[in-house]
Amino acid sequence: MIAFGILGLFGAGQGFAQTDLLERARQQFKPIPAEAPALPGNPASPEKVELGKMLYFDPRLSASHAISCNSCHDLGRGGADEHSTSIGHHWQHGARNSPTVLNAVFNTAQFWDGRAKDLEEQAGGPLVNPVEMASAKAHVVEQLQGIPGYVDAFKKAFPNDKDPLSLANAQKAIAVFEATLITPNAPFDRFLQGDANALTAEQKDGLTLFLDKGCSACHNGINVGGGMYMPFGVVEKPGAEFLPPEDKGRFAVTNTPSDKYVFKVPTLRNIALTRPYFHTGKSWDLRQAVAVMGTSQLGAKLNDSEIDRITAFLGSLTGDQPKITYPVLPPSVTATTRPEP
Repeated sequence: MIAFGILGLFGAGQGFAQTDLLERARQQFKPIPAEAPALPGNPASPEKVELGKMLYFDPRLSASHAISCNSCHDLGRGGADEHSTSIGHHWQHGARNSPTVLNAVFNTAQFWDGRAKDLEEQAGGPLVNPVEMASAKAHVVEQLQGIPGYVDAFKKAFPNDKDPLSLANAQKAIAVFEATLITPNAPFDRFLQGDANALTAEQKDGLTLFLDKGCSACHNGINVGGGMYMPFGVVEKPGAEFLPPEDKGRFAVTNTPSDKYVFKVPTLRNIALTRPYFHTGKSWDLRQAVAVMGTSQLGAKLNDSEIDRITAFLGSLTGDQPKITYPVLPPSVTATTRPEP
């Protein structure tokens, strides 16, 4: 009887602990919804989403006809590309690691420095960046106008526009498609929705550490990050490999001295799929990235057991990956603009 009573109390204690952890988590995080969110001022339609998908996968939007949005934000690889920095026009390398496009709709802004306010604005950046897709603004429209299938697709996607085929509408269509690239139903989402068994014991320990150590002060909300800007090296600056002195982060956007080495806090959703890590893409080991963040952001030297448990929790953030049918792209014709050599 005494043993039974002790076990009963122990079991009750575990139940209270799990309830307490769930309530703490719900104060900091929200699950990914099952449906894509609506974009303000850019309503979705099946025709617009389909057009955006075609544009996302079409390398003819680049000057060389060799690089598409999917080249750097590969939907088969967690929405990133597994390069430290992406390869662009004429084999140039970008300055920063390509962040995942998955769940990007939930970020407060786009790019590491937040220079694009939303997906629509972001979609136009790589198209005209000379290091990335290297298409002049006029060339993008000229290229699309030279493909009859796109002329018809833009009319269907923007039936009320007098001039439907434009760079602005191309950005709108890409943004609407990218907004569908969400990853619900991660184990952590199911835990937040009340399934106490969705996380393993090790993952629950890792979540507890994630909360107790202060990781969730920056990595919170629906995207477990992506909602604020922070200096990289709050307590202790990491080495130049992870924080090169020439990249001053958000300072280049705002020209505000306090924004030197400030970056948008990245989402941790699907983090196990999107190595390498940091804006430099120099860490290929998630455990190492956790250790670096502990030291540089929290001033905490995490031991191996703590690193293992936090890393296990991060594994619970991998959700259902988007099921995308590769689009059949409108064919080029004789009048279509040719690729640059």
